[in-house]
Amino acid sequence: MSAFLDTMIAQAKADKKTIVLPEGNDIRTLRAAEKILADGIADVVVLGDPDAIAEAGCDLGGARIVDPLTSELREPYAERLAELRAKKGMTFEQALELMDNELYFGMMMVKEGAADGLVSGACHSTGDVLRPALQILKTAPGAQMVSSFFVMNVPDCDLGANGTFLFSDCGLEVQPDAERLAQIAINAEAAWRSLMGEVEPAVAMLSHSSYGSAKNDDADKVVRATALVKELAPAMLVDGELQLDAALVPGVAKSKSPGSPVGGRANILIFPNLDAGNIGYKLVQRLAKAEAYGPILQGIAAPVNDLSRGCSAED
Repeated sequence: MSAFLDTMIAQAKADKKTIVLPEGNDIRTLRAAEKILADGIADVVVLGDPDAIAEAGCDLGGARIVDPLTSELREPYAERLAELRAKKGMTFEQALELMDNELYFGMMMVKEGAADGLVSGACHSTGDVLRPALQILKTAPGAQMVSSFFVMNVPDCDLGANGTFLFSDCGLEVQPDAERLAQIAINAEAAWRSLMGEVEPAVAMLSHSSYGSAKNDDADKVVRATALVKELAPAMLVDGELQLDAALVPGVAKSKSPGSPVGGRANILIFPNLDAGNIGYKLVQRLAKAEAYGPILQGIAAPVNDLSRGCSAED
């Protein structure tokens, strides 16, 4: 287990929260719940058929098991959802039908304070998770958009923060324009500060170009995004456009981006689009044997985290 994960678990135990796991029909979710309860990391609500969950054979004695199809909360939650979505024309009958969906039911538990956060995605797409989150919980005050990040822990690595990096956006924004790319960088820097404590964030806006070495629309987008970040968040330590090696390796930075305040020391890597980000994190995970934590969603009014459908119980 990494030092990063040790720190996160210690923080969770010290301020224990209630997390709802909607995918109680998935054995990975049940095994994870068993481990979470055994280690005292969080209190857990598992959604699903109690008989089917019991047949799985996991020790969930400390969990609250709720079946959305039979729960006494169905009608109150449907009434509340219809109120929330009244301007969109949602009726009580439509809201009640949505309570059959464990993700909508789980989001309502978070909305109404029965849980502090939600983790899903083992057998749902990111869109399936994000849609009810935005409809019910909405964006956080001041948030311009929802984006995602991974925390990457690379073994035997002295780059970044002793091998720890934040990659964004690797799971959500397909082709952000300069304005949205700037917001992704600002969100990522705030996430780093909330997770990493005293380690100073250093944000690299990545491209195939460093300091104008290539002239095209894609590189120019990153240049404009960097300028916007500096305008919107002047206290941030950010630079771009930078190639990956210029962002990470001091010797290369001296050659490709002389004088850069971030070159050779970046620990937050902002990718220009989802292709680059998703491929990049998976390359590091698979080839460098890195631990990848995420995608973690940021910008939602309450904690909602999305798993990969290829996740393990340990994830």
